[in-house]
Amino acid sequence: MIPPFHIAIPVHNLEACRTFYKDVLLCEEGRSSDHWVDFNFFGHQLVIHYKPKPEEDLHTNSVDGKNVPVPHYGVVFPWNEFHALADSLKQKEIDFIIEPYIRFEGLVGEQATMFFYDPAGNALEFKAFKDRNQLFAK
Repeated sequence: MIPPFHIAIPVHNLEACRTFYKDVLLCEEGRSSDHWVDFNFFGHQLVIHYKPKPEEDLHTNSVDGKNVPVPHYGVVFPWNEFHALADSLKQKEIDFIIEPYIRFEGLVGEQATMFFYDPAGNALEFKAFKDRNQLFAK
């Protein structure tokens, strides 16, 4: 079994992000204070911490001709769950950075992926592998 990871991210709008993670991504809220909130992020611990909004520019790298935001974080889902989540996010009118699409179709490492921002501008990537055993395949 893979142990859960812990990630802490900065947010400049704690309440907007709290609503996003609870109501859009359906993450269960855990402990909290005036400056941070814990979430069950698909079996992992995500903590949003208040930090004033930075003035830095967004950086991206080109992947498949798309501008992938750096840094980003996310979760690898089972294939069918990814597609159900993608449909749910579309219904909630999420503004995708990169719309859900399939990479390496028919090849080793075939995967579905999508990118979007939380209300604080943190980039999230959710993906799924057609064959989960190829997660680290070369």
